[in-house]
Amino acid sequence: MRLAAIGQQHLESGSQRGKRPLVLALLVIALIITIIASINFRPPLPMSLAAIQKGGKITLITRNNAHCYYTYRNQAMGFEYDLAKAFATDLGLDLEVKVIEQWEEMVAALLNQKGNFIAANLAIEPHRQKEIAFSNGYLDVQPVMVTHRINRTIQMPFDLEGKTVHVRTGSSYLKHLLDLKQNGVALKLSLYDDIATEELIRQVAGRKVEVTIAYSNIALLNRRYYPQTMLAGPLDFPKKMGWAVDPRATRLLERINQFLAEIKKNGQFTEIYKRYYTGVEEFDYVNMKRFHRRIKTRLPNFLNHINKAATKYKFDWRLIAAQMYQESHFRPKAKSRRGAYGLMQLTKNTAKSLGVTNLFEPAANIFAGVRYLRRLYNIYDQATPTDRLFFALAAYNVGQGHILDARRLAEKKGLDPDRWASLEKTLPLLRYPKYYRKSIYGYCRGTEPIRYIKQIMGYYDILKRQAIDYGSDQPG
Repeated sequence: MRLAAIGQQHLESGSQRGKRPLVLALLVIALIITIIASINFRPPLPMSLAAIQKGGKITLITRNNAHCYYTYRNQAMGFEYDLAKAFATDLGLDLEVKVIEQWEEMVAALLNQKGNFIAANLAIEPHRQKEIAFSNGYLDVQPVMVTHRINRTIQMPFDLEGKTVHVRTGSSYLKHLLDLKQNGVALKLSLYDDIATEELIRQVAGRKVEVTIAYSNIALLNRRYYPQTMLAGPLDFPKKMGWAVDPRATRLLERINQFLAEIKKNGQFTEIYKRYYTGVEEFDYVNMKRFHRRIKTRLPNFLNHINKAATKYKFDWRLIAAQMYQESHFRPKAKSRRGAYGLMQLTKNTAKSLGVTNLFEPAANIFAGVRYLRRLYNIYDQATPTDRLFFALAAYNVGQGHILDARRLAEKKGLDPDRWASLEKTLPLLRYPKYYRKSIYGYCRGTEPIRYIKQIMGYYDILKRQAIDYGSDQPG
């Protein structure tokens, strides 16, 4: 029995010795496979700036929303898009747009070379810098709490104690809230996998949710669309927005920083910013509520005439409606102290030159006003379309002569007379004897046309907002 047991033990020991080389071999094979896999799945090297330029295009990764990129009347636009378009133009390249909504998917697309840079309303945050490299900051923002106007219980972060805050998962807003919870504020979180920040703000306006978080630029812009909302107070310290690149794309990052510095210096950044955010800091709740009400109650009475006139003279009807509201608040019998009449506030001389005899007849007044605006627009054909429009609106407001004086003054001061940014500097000077005594057309309330245009563009933005074709908004 003992010999049999020894023999059996010897056989088992030999069997184990025979298995060891096999196990070792399998481990080596597994290690090799792991190494190969890691090599195969390592993100490809980013294209060099020279290679991008040679290819003739640069690809933007962004989001489809009112702040980044959207289409209106078959035209691409958006604050981030316009900045990126200017960058591509500066490089002499075409701009290709790749829309991706989720943060994780944007980073993956960037690192896998599906795009060259991200411009998507992103705050420069330490946790994000672990994955990607950011440009220098180009816009200051701050995460703020957004509530309904009647809610006065939330003003500081610790006022969120016991409140339910609605935010999107994966957003930097969520990280700020989690930090707040760790610091002892017993707030509750209602998380959404895929929802627009703007949609949450809309729900706050409708009192379906009590509070959400948004960056200040988003909150200010949406307050225009939803005047029932208010910025209750800051959640955290101010942040800077930045563009993102693959950490290995150092030359591209240098070129982006150079571009951002240049447009900050030459005023191009300010011009682009004003296209989307002009006047958002100035907010008149009563006026905004009145406008939202009257585009439902009064505007429909004139829509047919507005559409026909805008189509005939090649303007967006929403622009004409915005100007009409600024002029008359959609009142066909409106009269001003300066002798202007009707929906488009025509003077008797202007009406006579346009063949209008009944200033209070809506169709005649609208067609004459739009025709006159087109006449003014055609004068400034050396300017860009946006500048031409602003020149025309300003001339409609204070007269073509004062615009001519302001343009001449701009030339004397070394400014480009075909840029509205120049006239924003020179028109206000025509209030002072030092300047208007040397002008042809004399004194001008030069700040008035600037405010006039800001008001119109604010109303226009609200009307456009109702027609914008975009999907999920997930800034932050």
